[in-house]
Amino acid sequence: MTTGERVAAAALATVGARFRPQGRDPALGLDCVGVVAVAVAAVRPDVRLPRDYALRAAVLPAGAIPAGAVPCAGEAAGDVLLLRVAATQLHLAIRTEDGIVHADAGAGRVVARPGVPPWPVVAAWRLGEREG
Repeated sequence: MTTGERVAAAALATVGARFRPQGRDPALGLDCVGVVAVAVAAVRPDVRLPRDYALRAAVLPAGAIPAGAVPCAGEAAGDVLLLRVAATQLHLAIRTEDGIVHADAGAGRVVARPGVPPWPVVAAWRLGEREG
């Protein structure tokens, strides 16, 4: 299994977790940064993403993209997507084979959404394979 496939599988394992602003534990709840944090931790347990940030912001919080991630087109499983859901709101999701996984505040939980994201993709990053 590739790094991306492992990230996507870890993201899919969070589906159903309740939505919780700045949440980092699937048992207690996750937000979009939390979904990325949990998914990335499956392959990079040393990576820490920020906890203190505004829920609505026009810019990404510092440190929200995992160290070692490289820009990409966002088309492969495991890619981290930055989406613009509103003029002053950015959102993170993980690409899967069939769509995306993201924390849906409106649904009150983490969901798997089939197909292309319903919001514009502003940027995307991919974790590379680790040597050794």
